[in-house]
Amino acid sequence: MARTETPVCAFGESAPDFSLPGVDGRTWTLSGCRGPKGLLVMFICNHCPYVKAVRDRIVRDARELQDYGINAVAIMSNDPRDYPEDSFENMRKIAAELEFPFPYLCDETQEVAKAYGAVCTPDFFGYDKDLKLQYRGRLDESRKEPVPNARRDLFEAMKQVALTGLGPKDQIAGMGCSIKWKASQ
Repeated sequence: MARTETPVCAFGESAPDFSLPGVDGRTWTLSGCRGPKGLLVMFICNHCPYVKAVRDRIVRDARELQDYGINAVAIMSNDPRDYPEDSFENMRKIAAELEFPFPYLCDETQEVAKAYGAVCTPDFFGYDKDLKLQYRGRLDESRKEPVPNARRDLFEAMKQVALTGLGPKDQIAGMGCSIKWKASQ
């Protein structure tokens, strides 16, 4: 598991469109996922210890952000041939078990991850109401081990985006396991 850090936020970059199958049987697009005040796009998977450590907090934050008009979507772009825990069936099980309040989508071709420039799991992209990038940072300071009373960087940033249209100028890079690219990548 190669630990990777995310690049700094490219403020104002447009969200790439997508059309991907969800574990709920629907095909989801960028416009179908967005909220009235913005969208949080998360690249996650099932096997990554960094994601496993924060899943409950991701669900909590996504639920609370809905109150501010921010929707969320999770995309799994790993190659499940080498990581069977990331299979579509296992994605479905995890989404049901954790009661994901957002679509969980499979990026089998990995083209969406490439379009976004995703590098790791988890990797967070926070967009404003016009789908312009305002946040590319960490969930909180906890990383893999929970820190009591940790500042909720992602939640606070997206709340600020909902209220002002702008993300915080200072952002701390997220980190996680590198995306598991297919052998031909």
